Amino acid sequence: MNTQMRLIKVRNVAIALTAVLLALASKPEAPAAEDHVLNITHYHETFSETFRGPLDVTPWGPSKWIAHTPWRGDFGDARFSDPGAGFPFTTGPHGLKIIARKNADNKWESGLLCSLDPDGHGFAQAGGYFEARMKLPPGPGVWPAYWLVTHTGPDYNAEIDVVEYYGKFPDGYHVTSHLWPKAKGVKPQSQEKVISVPEGSLTEAFHTYGVEILDDDLVFYLDRHEVARMPASPATKLPLSVLLDLALGAGWPVKQTPDPSILQVDYVKAFLRN
Repeated sequence: MNTQMRLIKVRNVAIALTAVLLALASKPEAPAAEDHVLNITHYHETFSETFRGPLDVTPWGPSKWIAHTPWRGDFGDARFSDPGAGFPFTTGPHGLKIIARKNADNKWESGLLCSLDPDGHGFAQAGGYFEARMKLPPGPGVWPAYWLVTHTGPDYNAEIDVVEYYGKFPDGYHVTSHLWPKAKGVKPQSQEKVISVPEGSLTEAFHTYGVEILDDDLVFYLDRHEVARMPASPATKLPLSVLLDLALGAGWPVKQTPDPSILQVDYVKAFLRN
């Protein structure tokens, strides 16, 4: 092949490559995934607590709220206290405060609320949409959560963590679905996703945290925008009670945890489809 033929061949290859590159450059980008916003008009309200008046709470019921888990199990590095004057709960024009602080013995104490007592009295709902509006406490060692629990499945107790926040990591929070075995021969199951957020944004302002329980999916929302989706097991569609708590630790040191630390809650609501 002479020099002229080689130049022609190289030129033809260059033209072909240029055409490919131009075609790729002119190809429109794939559209971004559509932002799924919850349409609350599809639902009607079935439960509401705005915490503006006196809190109807006792250690174990009967009352609208109890101050412990119905299965009588504490967790974390702060003892969940019985309700008293001004601690661990206060209510008023700005809603609920759950307070964690050290007592006279330098031991941490804090608060938990559950909508169902050990005898099954109180609020629980199968399916629908659950939501709380909260401002989370800052600082390492805080471990607040808004979660749902059911106890009526034959094989599993189900737990849905709508928001589980570890103060050591202020740039995200966790949403989870747990199945805890009740019957022999079944194993625990868990699904979890970490929702990234601007660092400190959850402790600087109020946000709504919600979960929609559909036939096939659990859909998690932040400010009513979908942030995660995972399969819904049959156990998660049984009646679910509501829990709010300000736990501490979760395996992370509490030496630098602010004293006091406060979880602020504007409201808790539940809805069913129209």
